[in-house]
Amino acid sequence: MLGRVVLVLLCLVVAACTNVNDLDKEPTYLGNFHLGHNVVVAPNLTKGPASRDATKEEWTEGMKLAIDERFGRYEGTRLYHLGISVEGYVLAIPGIPLVAAPKSALIIRVTAWDDEKEAKLNEKPETITIVESISGQTLISSGLTQSKETQMKNLTQNAAKLIQNWLVRQNNQEGWFEDDGVPAKNKPQGRAAQAQLEAEEAETAVATDTDDTAVEAEIESDTPGEDDTDVPSEVPAPVL
Repeated sequence: MLGRVVLVLLCLVVAACTNVNDLDKEPTYLGNFHLGHNVVVAPNLTKGPASRDATKEEWTEGMKLAIDERFGRYEGTRLYHLGISVEGYVLAIPGIPLVAAPKSALIIRVTAWDDEKEAKLNEKPETITIVESISGQTLISSGLTQSKETQMKNLTQNAAKLIQNWLVRQNNQEGWFEDDGVPAKNKPQGRAAQAQLEAEEAETAVATDTDDTAVEAEIESDTPGEDDTDVPSEVPAPVL
């Protein structure tokens, strides 16, 4: 299953290229959130086609660093844990500009835990697909202009930002990090966070055309008999 997702990843209909250069600004509102355990695993890491190699250790260490960098800024009153499984990646290799200019991408699954309740906030892990930020260096191909380490830093920082966006949405809709459990959308801080999120996405969203038939062909071309059960259903629970 994951092999199919990685292939389809290369034919994204819409690529959200999030601006992550906001770590020097005040964190987006997340109620009483305070990061507890930062658990990153990669039990079934899959490398996509036409990709540089990267080890499980490199991905888990890089992802943990990006999570600490972004979420360590929150000083809320309650502990929440993040469990992340790195599932698949593509680190672009050098290609022919404008003809074969591959993009780097990453797939992760995320589970959030409430320390006080000793329970998961989302029963089903959230799957997030990340693509590298568009810049002068990546517009042609990051495989030509960036080292593997730079590509991985770009992707893990984007991943941390998209996890933050997901948590902001959940807090706005479900009140995950509100002491009273009331969705943040009903409060001034939550409305401000939603407006900020929508403004960022409107500014950075990049639409790309693709052929649906080609996407279906990529899915069908996956290895016959591949077992979907090889993909873990959830991230292991952090030690509480």
